[in-house]
Amino acid sequence: MENKGKYYITTAIAYTSGKPHIGNTYEIVLADSIARFKRLQGYDVFFQTGTDEHGQKIELKAQEAGITPKEFVDNVSGEIHRIWDLMNTSYDKFIRTTDEDHEKQVKKIFKKLYDQGDIYKSSYEGLYCTPCESFWTESQLVDGKCPDCGREVKPAKEEAYFFRMSKYADRLIAYINEHPEFIQPVSRKNEMMNNFLLPGLQDLCVSRTSFKWGIPVDFDPKHVVYVWLDALTNYITGIGYECDGESSDLFKKNWPADLHLIGKDIIRFHTIYWPIFLMALDLPLPKQVFGHPWLLQGDGKMSKSKGNVLYADELVDFFGVDAVRYFVLHEMPFENDGVITWELMVERMNSELANTLGNLVNRTISMSNKYFDGVVTNTNVCESVDEELKAVATATIDKVEAKMKDLRVADAMTEIFALFKRLNKYIDETMPWALAKEEDKKDRLATVMYNLVEGISMGAAMLEPFMPETTDRILKQLNAKKRDFDTLHTFGLYESGTKVTDAPEILFARLKVEDVLKKVEELHPPVKEEEEAPQEPVIDIEPKEEITFDDFEKLQFQVGEIIKCEKVPKSKKLLCSQVRIGSQVRQIVSGIAKHYKPEEMVGKKVMVLVNLKPAKLAGVLSEGMILCAEDAEGNLALVKPEKDMPAGAEIC
Repeated sequence: MENKGKYYITTAIAYTSGKPHIGNTYEIVLADSIARFKRLQGYDVFFQTGTDEHGQKIELKAQEAGITPKEFVDNVSGEIHRIWDLMNTSYDKFIRTTDEDHEKQVKKIFKKLYDQGDIYKSSYEGLYCTPCESFWTESQLVDGKCPDCGREVKPAKEEAYFFRMSKYADRLIAYINEHPEFIQPVSRKNEMMNNFLLPGLQDLCVSRTSFKWGIPVDFDPKHVVYVWLDALTNYITGIGYECDGESSDLFKKNWPADLHLIGKDIIRFHTIYWPIFLMALDLPLPKQVFGHPWLLQGDGKMSKSKGNVLYADELVDFFGVDAVRYFVLHEMPFENDGVITWELMVERMNSELANTLGNLVNRTISMSNKYFDGVVTNTNVCESVDEELKAVATATIDKVEAKMKDLRVADAMTEIFALFKRLNKYIDETMPWALAKEEDKKDRLATVMYNLVEGISMGAAMLEPFMPETTDRILKQLNAKKRDFDTLHTFGLYESGTKVTDAPEILFARLKVEDVLKKVEELHPPVKEEEEAPQEPVIDIEPKEEITFDDFEKLQFQVGEIIKCEKVPKSKKLLCSQVRIGSQVRQIVSGIAKHYKPEEMVGKKVMVLVNLKPAKLAGVLSEGMILCAEDAEGNLALVKPEKDMPAGAEIC
């Protein structure tokens, strides 16, 4: 096959804060399907993925785990690597931002940009989101929270280096306008232009001093390179970019990237910050950045805190690798978020995979064995229905190619399954079981079986980028050779006289949704929510006029011990207490007779306002105030020190 040239595709590098869920895993499977399709077309593909391993969040998580940041990221990166391999992804390079060659180039890049005046030193004061590792202004917040993740932000101020984004903003705006294919889908382009570029870019913080887990700035080692300048440059360092020397042949061959495939939540970093960094380095911009939607779990975005996280390895245990690949690729719309649930997985498994595809292959092989001992022969006894089938089969690859050109992967898969559905319909139209009853229809029956085997072989070849193991299993059972891309326009290349397998295997077993849900519940028993303790009632009172600290300083509160208490003769409400405060004894009258008996008061230590001007109550002198709390019903409780304190201790 003719080599159509290079094709360099990347995923965003996965952040090593924890195990990736199926929504994270979707991206590597999507990129893999594109890379495999490009190889099928004849492109020389280089496919890079990897892990983003620096930052404050990781430093904190490592502290919580009681291990070093490097140990922490080694563990998580290994887990990500394992899941990418489990999903049968065909990447050529797995980069880690802790790789020595990457760190070396990041230091050089930072110094180069500083030396040419694109980076300068200042200080930053703003609202910081630790999970996103982003600073925000008050106006950028949404309901007072981080606009990216919706979490709390905290005020932060620190010395930092900044990149002069505004220096390149006009150039980037012009580039985007001149290259409408650069940002896809178009809705993402409009968002970047209207919300960020056109209103004016602020300079970007590119170093931090408040944590240590990062690549040190060589000439100012108390600073570490901030996440985006570190992470984004992986796309060039991973293929051998040399900042101050001769870059590798791999870099010269593959840069600029043909496609950066990323989640829609980081589109801003890849379509604004990254292009500007590249302009400053005098490097070409990537040809396209595609911000794919999210895969949501039934009730919203997957979140460990919500407890609605699904993991790829768990889904694979239930359905198999290719069934999971099929689901995440086929169920994701081009622009809108997709939804994954156990019930929907089972429904697709049964209808599309077990029935449309699996049953088609099984029936075809079984009938070939039953009627011709498995030998498939093209006797070329055709009817009009055969020509219709051949037209559908040979046109499918062009439809798939058109969809893949626009990165409409789900639509491309729908076209392939349309061919499988047409083959199922062809069985109903030709009724091989009826033809088998008539001896003079034997050659016609042979042609029908040949057309079925050839149609399945073509569909299986097209399916390879999306479900590679399934393609191999189908072709092995049919004893069919893998097809080159160009041959998929031709019907009839399956070698006549080939024998299919004697015993067809079940490609996808039908499942009962109730059985799956029962097993899921056994694996993840519902967590019993602890009964919430009844909330104590609260009371809102009318606020009094504010006082200054100087006003407060005038009040003297001390611990007093009640040594004697008796009723005030002329009042039903008042008690008269003798209260020892240090070496003195004060007489204090309190309106608490309804709530405390005199004998209950003796021995209690209470909070006393000592310097209240003396006054007479019911004819009895009172030399201070014992403090109480009052509820909505008017019940009173003495305010007492939490721990035993000596009489006279100052309350401050």
